[in-house]
Amino acid sequence: MRRVLAVAGATVAFLVGVAGPAVACGGLIGPNGAVNLLRTTTFAGYHDGVEHYVTSFAFAGGGGAFGSLTPLPGVPTKVERGGDWTLQRLIRETTAVAESARFAAPTALASKGDAEVIMKVKVDALDITVLKGGGKAVGEWATEHGFRLPPDAPEVLDFYARRSPIFLAAAFDANEAKKRGQNIGDGTPVHITIPTANPWVPLRILALGKDARERVEADVYLLTDRRPNLLSTTRIGTNATLSIEYDDAASESLLRDLRDDKTGDWVPDSGWLTKVTVSGPAGDLTGDLAIDANGVQEPSMVAAGFNIAPGSPGFPQPYDESPAPAIAVAVMAGSLLTAAAVSSFRGRRTA
Repeated sequence: MRRVLAVAGATVAFLVGVAGPAVACGGLIGPNGAVNLLRTTTFAGYHDGVEHYVTSFAFAGGGGAFGSLTPLPGVPTKVERGGDWTLQRLIRETTAVAESARFAAPTALASKGDAEVIMKVKVDALDITVLKGGGKAVGEWATEHGFRLPPDAPEVLDFYARRSPIFLAAAFDANEAKKRGQNIGDGTPVHITIPTANPWVPLRILALGKDARERVEADVYLLTDRRPNLLSTTRIGTNATLSIEYDDAASESLLRDLRDDKTGDWVPDSGWLTKVTVSGPAGDLTGDLAIDANGVQEPSMVAAGFNIAPGSPGFPQPYDESPAPAIAVAVMAGSLLTAAAVSSFRGRRTA
């Protein structure tokens, strides 16, 4: 009998549950009982035109099999087990203070055809598959391979496939994890290497399968060569769903520790560390977090989730690198600029 996998949304790798408070961000129902995800944490580093995602997937209770579907900005060159220390080290660094492919203009992908499997990797109790295809094709592949998709999956998968047709599917077997000696709350770190013109963090996927009022809790760490510019359709600021909790030059000790961890040989000698916290109702996550890693240009409107395709519901204007009528908040030069119900937005920041 085919395994049925309950599906969790995840940011560019699996959504993390490691170290830090066990703030629930939703529950999964597996064939052998409930599986609860802990607070999610993701690290997105960017250097020399390559994005490095390090994340982990943990469970708390229950048994059986479950998994996640994750949109990626491009085709990864490598998916491997990450270091056990990287995420914990980032949390420690910020807690003390705070207690090759670019997104192109959206195109309509064919709704027919099979998803193409371009990579398969086994990492501990995770079976990882990198897919290429439209939202419908990826959804059909997931269903055929035992993923139990929530009702909003087709819309969410289409939202991402119109901008990047690359997805990562991860099947996690809690029973296998127990056989390997993984305890409740333990996570398997995974490092995904993706050549891309700019890093990007999908946020809308965090709300997959959730009620609009259900809270989402997540931490995103960014390491870039310079102080980055950020843009999201979701409001950023005090008492907002997105908040910047740390924004400073990365310390030499942090960079040294990250570099010494497994797969950390890419970490540069200097950089800028940003921590973005997601805390709010799932209904507020209408788009993603776009980043200009050099801090000199406005981030991509496509990566932020604006005007993803001509004629799409909620995005009636043809794609023209300007936001549809909505609230957009950009972080430029360390300040917040708000553009509400405007037809264009242009922000600049000097290095």
